[in-house]
Parts: sequence; C-alpha cells; structure tokens
Amino acid sequence: MKKYLGYFFAGTAIYFGFAGLGYAETTVSAEVQYIFNTLLFLMSGFLVMWMAAGFAMLESGLVTSKSVSAICAKNIGLYSIAGVMFWLVGYNLAYGVAGPDALITGYMGSLTPWSDASSVETGYSDGSDWFFQMVFCATTMSIVSGTLAERIKIWPFFLFAAILTGIIYPISMGWQWGGGWLSEAGFSDFAGSTLVHAAGGAAALAGAIVLGARSGRFTSGGGVKAMTPFAASSIPLATLGVFILWMGWFGFNGGSQLAAGTLEDVSSVATIYINTNLAAGGGVITAALISRLIGGKTDVIMMLNGAIAGLVAITAEPLTPSPLAAIFIGAIGGLVMYFSTKFLFKMKIDDVVGAIPAHLVAGVWGTLAVPLTNGDVSFGAQFLGTISVVVFVFVVSFIVFQIIKNTVGLRISKEAERLGTDKAEVGVIAYGIRD
Repeated sequence: MKKYLGYFFAGTAIYFGFAGLGYAETTVSAEVQYIFNTLLFLMSGFLVMWMAAGFAMLESGLVTSKSVSAICAKNIGLYSIAGVMFWLVGYNLAYGVAGPDALITGYMGSLTPWSDASSVETGYSDGSDWFFQMVFCATTMSIVSGTLAERIKIWPFFLFAAILTGIIYPISMGWQWGGGWLSEAGFSDFAGSTLVHAAGGAAALAGAIVLGARSGRFTSGGGVKAMTPFAASSIPLATLGVFILWMGWFGFNGGSQLAAGTLEDVSSVATIYINTNLAAGGGVITAALISRLIGGKTDVIMMLNGAIAGLVAITAEPLTPSPLAAIFIGAIGGLVMYFSTKFLFKMKIDDVVGAIPAHLVAGVWGTLAVPLTNGDVSFGAQFLGTISVVVFVFVVSFIVFQIIKNTVGLRISKEAERLGTDKAEVGVIAYGIRD
C-alpha cells in the first residue's frame, strides 16, 4: 500500500511540476508558431477553395436548365486558370509593390513567377500563403461567372479570366494587402469586401453592360419577364451552393487573421467565426422580411442572396464588431442587395444570379461601415480605397471586354442562345428533361 501511495504522490508532483512550467510559459517557440500559422493558412485555404464548388452549385441552380453544363465548365475552368495565372505572374505583381523589383513602387509589383523563400522568421510557409491568396483570386473571378451566364462564349470568358486573375485583381489587391499606396493611406479591408467582392462585382457589371441582356429578358416598357423561359433550374442546388459558400466563408474571414500561434490570435479567429455567422443570418432575415413586405411573397432567391450579401458586408471587418453590430451590418447588406437588384432591373442590366447586388453593392457598404466599429479607421480612407478599387477594376474590365468583343467576339448567336449554352458551347446536356 505504501508503495502505491508513493507512486501516486510522485506522479502528482511530476504532473503539477509540468503544469507549473506550462503556466509559466506564455508563448510557444517560433517554430511552433510557424507550424500553427501555416496550418491556419492551409486549412482556411481549402475551405475557401471549396467555395468554388459553392459558386458552381449556386450558379447552376439559378440559371435555366439549358445552361447548367456550361456553368460547370466555366467554374472549373476559371479556377484552374486562376491558379496558373496567380503562380505565373499574379502573386508577385501584388506582393512586390513595395519591393525593389516593383514596376511602379506602391502600385504595381514585378512580372515574375512566384518562388518559395520560406523561413522560420517569416512566421509561416511561403507556399501556404501563396495557396491562401490564390483561392481569394479565384473567388474574385467566380463572381463574374454567374452574372454573364447564358449568353457569353466560353473561350472569350476564359481569356478574360486569365487577364483578371493574372493582372487586374493582383494590381488593385496589392495596393492594400501588398503594402501599396492604399495601405499607406490608412485604408482597411480585413478579408476583402472591396478588394475581392466589390472588385469581382465591378468586373461583372462591366461585362454585363458590354454583353447586354439575354434575349427577351426585359419587356419594351422596362419590365422583367419572370419564370419561363428564365426559371431557375434548381432551387435546392442553389441553396446547397449558398450553404457551401457560407461554410467556406469561415476560412475566408477566419484565415485572414493570418496567425494562430498565440492565445489572442486563436480567440480572434473564434470571434470572427461568430460575427461572420451572425451577419449572414442578419442578411437572410432582412431579405425574407423585405421581400414579404414589398412583394407579398417570401422570396427564397432573395434569401439566398441575402446570406451572400451579409457575408460580403462583414468581410471588411469581422473582428471588431459586437454580435449585435455584426447582425446589423449583415442586415443592411441584405437590404441594399434587395433594392439594388430592383434598380438593375430598371436599368435593364441582366445579372443572372444577382452577383452585382450581393458582391459589389454589399461589399461597398461593408467597407464603408468599418469605422463604425473600428475607431482606428477613417471614413475618408475607406471611401478613397473603395472608389479607387471599384473604378479601376470596372474601367479596365470594360476596356478588356470591349476589345474581346470587337476582336474574337464575346456573345453567342441568337440561335445558340435559343438552344442554350449547354448545346451550343459544351455539347453536354445537364438534364435529360428540359423546362
């Protein structure tokens, strides 16, 4: 018995000895921080990569049944192109703006491929950072896809994808996240309400204007033709897409903390998760209420885009808001999404999936709202950053779309549009039974 008691007390002493050492040690080694930070980048990165599937499913559900295969082809194509272009030139064009090889210091980095220079001093693997930033780049292009659906040729679309992901997005993103002139001016965009979402929405708007509306989408008096032949192919598929996007957004916003090696960092990631979720909920509830009050029906498509709008709005600053403020920011995102959707109808701008209201308009709102919860940020800097990025991306995208239109062509023929892009562009029918 004495022997067992001796083992017990010795074990207890050893346990509390190690526990005491644990409490005394307030930080982990640089190598352990490197590992945790790298894991945050990689795990968040594959969550954001999964958003590519969310966009594919959301868009596939909201286009007509004769254009689903084409949407799938566009989404897997644009993701692949984004990866190659961001490795080939995009990363260094963005993150080299403050380096010695910058083409224009503060504005444009170098036209060189990415290379690995990982070290413990960096705090994370260079490869994990490249992957995390690449999936953000692909997300920007995904926003464009749904807006231009059902009347754009696939290969001209792929050409634009290469230009946006390799040149346009990296330049404007580098102004802030690469340490460029907007960063120096005090602009703040935590995870990309403007740099990713409003930029993608601005490119989509430029494309929609150049491309024009689907044949017969609007009446001569400016009304919108609803349902057949413009009925969504699958609301369950679109809903699945939104839930995938919602899940991926935890990596999008949470990973943008960029560190997980301290107690403060991981606690911040948890707070970001909570606020991201609450903002999405605020967007959904608001879209449901406003569609019911104004339209008389609880519009499920508005609810789906309300979730996206709420998520986009909170992305600019998901850490500093209180839970109630996060709900408010997401709710206003849903509100501006609803009314901007109606405004696009009046302007006869055909956005098939509603990406411009959910990403561009809600993204601008979320970025301008940052000073409401973050006292270190000014409204002037936010306005400067937002207008600069949106105007730059819109103008350059508009020019590129016009050049493509006037050279290789941009829009499918009326006959091809009647047949559907599944038959005309990819030769594969998604569904055996049509609407």
